[in-house]
Amino acid sequence: MESTPLELATQPLNRRTDAWAVRLVATAASFVLFGLGGLLLWVFLLPVLASLPGGTMARRRRARAAISRAFRLHAWFMQRSGVLTLHIDGVQRLGQPGQMIVANHPSLIDVVFLIGQLRDTNCIVKAGLFRNPCMRGPVRAAQYISNDGSMTMLERAADVLREGQSLLVFPEGTRTTPGCAPVFHRGAAAIALRGARCVTPVFITVEPTTLTKAEPWYRIPDRRVQVRLRVGADIDPADFNTHAPLPVASRRLNDHLHQLFLRELATS
Repeated sequence: MESTPLELATQPLNRRTDAWAVRLVATAASFVLFGLGGLLLWVFLLPVLASLPGGTMARRRRARAAISRAFRLHAWFMQRSGVLTLHIDGVQRLGQPGQMIVANHPSLIDVVFLIGQLRDTNCIVKAGLFRNPCMRGPVRAAQYISNDGSMTMLERAADVLREGQSLLVFPEGTRTTPGCAPVFHRGAAAIALRGARCVTPVFITVEPTTLTKAEPWYRIPDRRVQVRLRVGADIDPADFNTHAPLPVASRRLNDHLHQLFLRELATS
């Protein structure tokens, strides 16, 4: 029996609905696995790694490598389960000594993709993660920096750059509001001018938007999400720090970064 026009018209919708349901379940599973993974790292793996021979630096390096591996596996699960597709361009240029990595923040899981590619990078994270039952163990073991907005935080971030660590920073401080351009706070520029050897931008696009500041986890798009990370050219902070007091230089570098991201994201 031939299908009626109405039946034919509904078939693509049914296939899309089935895919949506699968991705909804996979998204829920991703959140559950993320929380369980954080607890397993804290309770089982990180204590074992901390007990191995070596000083503070060796323990920190092992903890960061474990977190990076866990995040990479999590990104792999989200791809294989159909939640998203991930494209990364230029990641081999990340992780240089004294490098400050600056990224926009369109989605809750941006940090998962970036840390998953970086075995030994510091990161400025939300202060609330140090109280989160699933994440406080890993962020403390990795010696990540709490974004409490204090001058002490700025100096500590500059210190890790001067020590030769690389540092991941989201200058917006929170996720981008959907439909709005990113707005950078000057703190990232101030840190770079105090201690970075170079500043490397990472332009992140998420289409269609998901897990933004205004969206609950279960409000997923009608199609698979496309996530793209593109590493830009290095920026020398000394170019903004010559013959200018630090507040002026910070404003100049912040304005440069802001305009750069606006331009690059508009063409992505």
